[in-house]
Amino acid sequence: METENMTVETMPVAIVTGGGTGIGAACVKILSQEGFRVGIHYSKSEAQAQTVLDEIQGKGFLIQADLAHEDQVESMVQKIKEVAGQVDVLVNNAGMTINEPILTMKMENFDRQRSLTRGAWYLTKRVLRLFMFRKSKGRIINISSVVGHTGNAGQIPYTMEKASLDAMTKSLAKELWGRNILVNSVAPGFIDTKMTHELDGQIKETIMKTIPLERMGTPEEVAQVVGFLAVKGTYINGTVIHVNGGMYGG
Repeated sequence: METENMTVETMPVAIVTGGGTGIGAACVKILSQEGFRVGIHYSKSEAQAQTVLDEIQGKGFLIQADLAHEDQVESMVQKIKEVAGQVDVLVNNAGMTINEPILTMKMENFDRQRSLTRGAWYLTKRVLRLFMFRKSKGRIINISSVVGHTGNAGQIPYTMEKASLDAMTKSLAKELWGRNILVNSVAPGFIDTKMTHELDGQIKETIMKTIPLERMGTPEEVAQVVGFLAVKGTYINGTVIHVNGGMYGG
């Protein structure tokens, strides 16, 4: 992307949910390098999001919202309109996991996990109006997970959430037929993030044995694929790209 003659005001705009940490932060940095002004969404960790904004030299802005609440999503979209006026790329990355087997998990924890799917759906719905208003190309990139395809014991709501993101990707790509808006998923495998650091050592060892590359991936390796889809993936639509070192082939 040509960026030499761009000012911050004329740069294309990307929004990354959960952009303050892990894969989200890596996506923010890659998209900034690709010439985007990046809206960094966070729910609670403003300090971490600010650190990422500082790292991209302020070529972006912060947006706070709990995506589980419709009114906060509305406020988030309103701020995007006021600050940037447009959206060119939406990366639905925000995530969490509650690890607990079905026999002991309470309904409130199930609902808390699944609320992120609802939030991603509603944010996408609202941002689509900004795409369509401009009648220009757009990119929607959903960050799902290998476990949405393989399953994982003790993570039923999380695996359901990730599988549903991939299903949304395929259905939305068909629904937007002819509108020049491409929708794809990136499904990371075992990535070196805070979420995986919290896993039991024995579980980590078991997972490592399933990876032909014999190592964890990095957030940057996932973000590189996101950057490609945002800028160069002009004939990729309605698909899931796996980034997992060979542990699952799709």
